Amino acid sequence: MSGTEWKSAIVGCGSIAQVHGEVLSELKGLGKARPVAFADIKPERAKAMAEKYGGQAYENLEELLDQEAIDVLHICTPHFLHLPMAQAAADRGIRVFTEKPPVISYAQWEEFQNLQDRTQVGICFQNRWNPATAFCRDLLAGGTPGALLGARAFVTWRRDAPYYTESGWRGSLATEGGGALINQAIHTLDLLGQFMGRGKVLGASLSNRHLPGVIEVEDTLEGAIQFPTGRGLFYATTGHCMDAPVFLELCCEKAVLRIEGEEVAVRWQDGTVQREDFSGQHQRLGKSYWGSSHRMCIEAFYDSLRTDGEFPCNIAGVKDTVELMLDLYAHARGEA
Repeated sequence: MSGTEWKSAIVGCGSIAQVHGEVLSELKGLGKARPVAFADIKPERAKAMAEKYGGQAYENLEELLDQEAIDVLHICTPHFLHLPMAQAAADRGIRVFTEKPPVISYAQWEEFQNLQDRTQVGICFQNRWNPATAFCRDLLAGGTPGALLGARAFVTWRRDAPYYTESGWRGSLATEGGGALINQAIHTLDLLGQFMGRGKVLGASLSNRHLPGVIEVEDTLEGAIQFPTGRGLFYATTGHCMDAPVFLELCCEKAVLRIEGEEVAVRWQDGTVQREDFSGQHQRLGKSYWGSSHRMCIEAFYDSLRTDGEFPCNIAGVKDTVELMLDLYAHARGEA
């Protein structure tokens, strides 16, 4: 660490890396982080980020790690690379902040968990910081809605053939690990667990309904999950005509809480409806349907480094979500 700022680097300079770069540039102004290096196998992308945010550009992670003394590595690469790149950083005592998913298989997850004894690791489940999420969490903690009875969640987005064919890695089980669940809907699965507790898969199925012959991963996955507080129903597809707001409904003894994008509706037992709209609370980063809390999530990670505190989305903090995701795939693929 140099002075009061953590020297940071980003590997993988695609679309989500732009969000990380923007947040790091803001944290630089607060004296918390300073982006110093960027790496990508497409050199022009790393060079563009280096010119925009300052620092050096590299063509691969190994060269970056050999040339730069960094404190934190942000991993924004294809899914299958998250584990080996996190391990490479840990080998040098570098902290890791990785995009989701941390892994694509049970075998990778077993290895990934070993990192918690070697370095500080954060995983980007930014929707835990969404204002709508926080509002419902506080309302439930206050006890007014009563006990949770069950939940349902829907992610209905659109991903057409070019999204996969032009990426070089999406659509392949070996590199993406899956489709609609692992890439798009994992954040919603994470929120289900945040509200409902650790889940056990009752059954699941998957299919590829609109891109057969183009991708080998699912465009649709559904599952029934038993949580300690009740049953959850989960549905995710990338075969919709648009990227609709995520829908998450929590059924309680005295109220039904419904999150739709950044809006919340609470229907109380007496029929009254309370509505809250959080869409104007802060500036968006990236695509509108990503949610707008990357900034808060990343800042919380750096605050945990500064104070030696615990980051909520560390390895232990995402264990239930990762294992539930892997279990849903195992059931849906007939491997459970």
